[in-house]
Amino acid sequence: MSSRSPRSSTRVLMLAVATLVALLGSPGPVRAADDPVGVWPLAPVPEVIERFDPPTDPWGSGHRGVDLLGRAAQPVRAALPGRVAFAGRIAGRGVVVVSHGDTRTTYEPVTADVAAGDALVAGDAIGHLEVVGSHCFPRACLHWGWLRGETYLDPLRLVGGGPVRLLPLWRDQEIRPAGGLVGRPFAVGRW
Repeated sequence: MSSRSPRSSTRVLMLAVATLVALLGSPGPVRAADDPVGVWPLAPVPEVIERFDPPTDPWGSGHRGVDLLGRAAQPVRAALPGRVAFAGRIAGRGVVVVSHGDTRTTYEPVTADVAAGDALVAGDAIGHLEVVGSHCFPRACLHWGWLRGETYLDPLRLVGGGPVRLLPLWRDQEIRPAGGLVGRPFAVGRW
């Protein structure tokens, strides 16, 4: 017969789970069920220099997209299929906007190789990265944005790099994360 109490066994189990999470890391980003699946606009997968930091109000400060480290003249690709809504210069900076129905993605600074009205599939080249106008000058980086109407969204959600969401251990319903894996977390007893 075991000399451990149920309470002691639960603590050991919790310690083992905490150790496993610490060693393996968090489960990673979870794509919202209604997010489209896109491709990175730069290849290979770039370093994210500055993450999405939306303003608290429409006129407030923040970072309304992400900055991806690239190199001068690097090809820039459409993250999602759509139609070019704008390709030109705004305040001296090359900008491409691609419409995807109720959302649109923005890319700057880019020398456009496309024109308004062009149809695109995800991964199609839309232009080349410019250094002038870069958020990371003197380095070249792509400012990549995603909007629904006038609301800015985190474009990293399109490539599975959005915010990490941890699920509580005490859930007893089925969990269906992105990728189709299904599992039930174990129930944790009360202390």
